[in-house]
Amino acid sequence: MATASKESPAEESMKPVSAPVTNPGSVRVEIFDQVYNLRGSNPEYILKLAEYVDGKMRAVSEQTSTVDSVRLAVLAALNIADEYHLLKRRLEPPSPEARQRASKLATALDEVLEDTRRTG
Repeated sequence: MATASKESPAEESMKPVSAPVTNPGSVRVEIFDQVYNLRGSNPEYILKLAEYVDGKMRAVSEQTSTVDSVRLAVLAALNIADEYHLLKRRLEPPSPEARQRASKLATALDEVLEDTRRTG
């Protein structure tokens, strides 16, 4: 399971002076039993991402017989990429052709409903 911890103030003070002031330091996370020190502006978000990746790797590990962590990482990345592209496709606006066809179908449906109301 992913975990995180912030660097201690002593470790923060040993950083080079050229480091940006807005950088809150690194976040220590554990993904699939490997520790990573990651930097970012939002430690809670980094932890959330690490937990998600850890969960994906563990799910792939349960479904496959491989113990190779690099192979598991690639398979988890492919699963995450698939989720991303499915969501992206749902959020993309329809093509101009699809909008035009939908408009024609809506017009035809309106005409049928109007005729039904007049005769019914």
